[in-house]
Amino acid sequence: MLWENRNAHQQFVKTYPANFLTRQKKETKRYLFLYLLPCLMRTFSLAGFVNDSLVLIQSAASCELRPVLVQVPKRLPAGYVISESKEELSLKGCAAKPVAFTSSDPDFAVNTDGTIITVHGLEITTKRFSVLVQDENGIDWRVDIILSCKDEASQKSSSAARKRIKRRWRPLPFSLIENDRPPFPKEVEMIASDSSATYSVYYEISGQGVTLDPVGLFTLNKQTGMISVTRAVDREQYPQFNFTARVFDLNGKERDESLPITVNVDDVNDNAPEFIGSRFFTVEERCRAGTRIGKVNATDKDQPNTSHTLIKFTLLNSTNMFSIDPFTGEITAKTNTLDREAQDKVYVEIEIRDMGGAPNGLFSRGTFVITLTDVNDNPPTFKEKLYKAKVQENQENVLVTRIPVEDKDLVNTPNWKALFEVTKGNESGNFRMETDPKTNEGLLYVIKGLDFEKTPLVNLEITARNEVPLVGTDTKWLTVPLELSVGDEDEGPEFNPSILYLKVKENVPNGTVIGTYKALDPENKNSDGIKYYKMTDPGNWITVVENTGELKTANTIDRESPLVHKDMYNITIRAVDESKKTGKGMVIIQIEDVNDNIPVIPGKDLIMCSKGDTLGSVLVEAMDMDKPPYSTPLLFEFGADHDGKWKLKDATDSSVVLEQAVAMPNGLYSVPLLVKDLQGFGKEQTVNVRLCTCEREDNGGICGARSASSSLGSLGILALVLSGLLLLLLSLLLIFICSTKREKLYISDDTGTGGMLLKSNTEAPGEEVKDGALMLIPGAEVVDGSQQSGLMESKNMTSASGRYGQSFFQGGGVYNTTTQEFGTEKFYSSGRYDNNMYGNATIQKLSNTNTLDTWKTNGRYLDRKLAYLGDEEEGRYADDLLKTYGHEGMGSPAGSVGCCSLVAEQESLEFLNTLGPKFRPLADVCYTTNRTGN
Repeated sequence: MLWENRNAHQQFVKTYPANFLTRQKKETKRYLFLYLLPCLMRTFSLAGFVNDSLVLIQSAASCELRPVLVQVPKRLPAGYVISESKEELSLKGCAAKPVAFTSSDPDFAVNTDGTIITVHGLEITTKRFSVLVQDENGIDWRVDIILSCKDEASQKSSSAARKRIKRRWRPLPFSLIENDRPPFPKEVEMIASDSSATYSVYYEISGQGVTLDPVGLFTLNKQTGMISVTRAVDREQYPQFNFTARVFDLNGKERDESLPITVNVDDVNDNAPEFIGSRFFTVEERCRAGTRIGKVNATDKDQPNTSHTLIKFTLLNSTNMFSIDPFTGEITAKTNTLDREAQDKVYVEIEIRDMGGAPNGLFSRGTFVITLTDVNDNPPTFKEKLYKAKVQENQENVLVTRIPVEDKDLVNTPNWKALFEVTKGNESGNFRMETDPKTNEGLLYVIKGLDFEKTPLVNLEITARNEVPLVGTDTKWLTVPLELSVGDEDEGPEFNPSILYLKVKENVPNGTVIGTYKALDPENKNSDGIKYYKMTDPGNWITVVENTGELKTANTIDRESPLVHKDMYNITIRAVDESKKTGKGMVIIQIEDVNDNIPVIPGKDLIMCSKGDTLGSVLVEAMDMDKPPYSTPLLFEFGADHDGKWKLKDATDSSVVLEQAVAMPNGLYSVPLLVKDLQGFGKEQTVNVRLCTCEREDNGGICGARSASSSLGSLGILALVLSGLLLLLLSLLLIFICSTKREKLYISDDTGTGGMLLKSNTEAPGEEVKDGALMLIPGAEVVDGSQQSGLMESKNMTSASGRYGQSFFQGGGVYNTTTQEFGTEKFYSSGRYDNNMYGNATIQKLSNTNTLDTWKTNGRYLDRKLAYLGDEEEGRYADDLLKTYGHEGMGSPAGSVGCCSLVAEQESLEFLNTLGPKFRPLADVCYTTNRTGN
């Protein structure tokens, strides 16, 4: 071995025993490089091994770093500059130049030029800390800074103080290597005071590591001043020790000032870096290359800002997918082809190594999970290339088929949920598509019935898409063809068009053919055997020819009727084929106006307020229910009997102002006015104008009470009294008539009724009559599976001369009622009534009411019928067949013909109240006769 520096050699021998060098070469070499060389390089410019021997080469210039002793004020403000330290931190006399400075005390900071400043305001007496200087070769140099207060040394100059400090105590501050190897105790430093030259002294130490925790770490040879360490020290637990040294003579008297001692624990790389923070990251699939995914965080317990804590991050797998920054630990995507469907979670192994990633650095490894989140990069795909389905025609709101799809995206997310649309073949809006939320299948519905005769096969195109757009792919939404077969059904007749528009002038004669509305059988495309019936006709204006569908006017068509809306009148027609299938159509009649209304003055009684000498006026308004040009503007003129006392002014389209031409006294005046429409069609009308003194002039004026009373006079009052007496007399007369029994009223009648009013409000029994109420007569003929029998309804009516029986017979052509049923509606029609059908005259009234005579009458009737049937005339059978009544239409107030012929129903005369004014006198007579029995 070569030792060029004797002091360094002695230090090496004292610190590291000789047997240490006999250990394994590999361990020795590592220990020297890690722990010893940084210390030796402070003195020697070069150190290394030659043939397993440590070689130290002393620098040409002496590189001696001494402590910086600075006196400062007791109170230091923030930003105070300790300028005397700048030169010492510049590594003067050393071969290297400083590049970085680090203060061990957080109260101080070091600028890039080596100037030490205070971070914040503080108060000191004595302060000691160190500055770590890193040179351009990466070697750390430590410079101790000692601050003392000027107030304590005010009697001595600063130079003298520094000299005394140097003279009184030695050595300089020292350091320990953490986790030093045994044996212990080890001598680390010797302290000495200048007072030992004069006195016999001994030394004592106290403080942290001596008398305070960790107690007993340092020991002192009181006579020699040698400080020893008794065990290994962990820098991460105790990075620095501060204790005090004192010197006493043999008499126990302190001979020098106490010396604060700082022992720094030099770090060794004994802690591997550790991961901190979350190990789980997420990123979208198909993200751009370079997308930041997350940051791996790590820490090292060794001394900060040294190579021991310089961590390098290395990705051990999945390097084709991700990359990591070696010093920040930030993970980024390396490609834009990350695919969740191929791998939704990637397990990445990462190594962290200190010493900047050097092979001799300590390291740790950990596994991180990167989850790829889903984006909509996969469209729904159909399982089949062609779908087929079938539906019956005319079906509505029915599910036709299900269309399954597959989607590789995440289930039950908008990227997976499918939306379906019929993109071709749904121009008429016959179809609707929905999605089954559980299976994600497309559901095809028919919402408007299809027609087999028009389209037996429907070709559709179905498109499937997701709820969100596609990203990160050039793929487009997919479509699939679907063939829908329409099944044929026997349908009812169809009107073509479904709504027929006809133009008709109002007031056309009854029976005028306004059009024909026919329906066709969808199967054979003809209208053979189809019959037509009205369903709705609010005004009963139109009749429909049953076999041809011709539309004829039945009543006057009036455009001004309240049944007409915007000149339109609607009726509904039902078509029924031979199989009782039905179809429905609508006819909209557009009524054209004719000049069938003259202008009228609705308010002919007018009040004109007299205003003294001022001539009064009043507004006369007229109206015409026709439309232009058959109405407004109206022309107002005076009639032929105009007396010249009035004049007209300020005429408008429908009004004129009537004004006095001369002054007139209060009274009632009649003014003839001729009002004409634009075509000159009109008539003369009389307007009654009451000229009076008005209490109010609003709302046309209200005459005062005085003028009204004076206009009546004594004759008016007398007329009112006489009118009251006349009303009283009429009331007494009515009471007398109603309480007096009347005589029978005979009317000449050649029909065999004997001139007596008979009850005629009951027709033959209708379809409502139950079987139990019918009397079957033996020998009746069966026609079409039903028994044609004579029906007798005996209803007795009391009269003054006795009881007379009255019989009504049904069957054999007297009354035939049949019911035709089409779908869910019934159409009733009845045949004709013929008194002389079988050659018999009108049935005579019976002379008595006993049962024997009744049966004799029936016997005579049956005999005549048998004789009639014995004739050879073939036409007789036609009279004996069932006939149908003419259908009166849906909603007819008359209803069915048979609805009034219930046998068991109690006779009610309420219907008499609904008869028109022409029949009311006859109804009153009938009602009175029935009530009094006359």
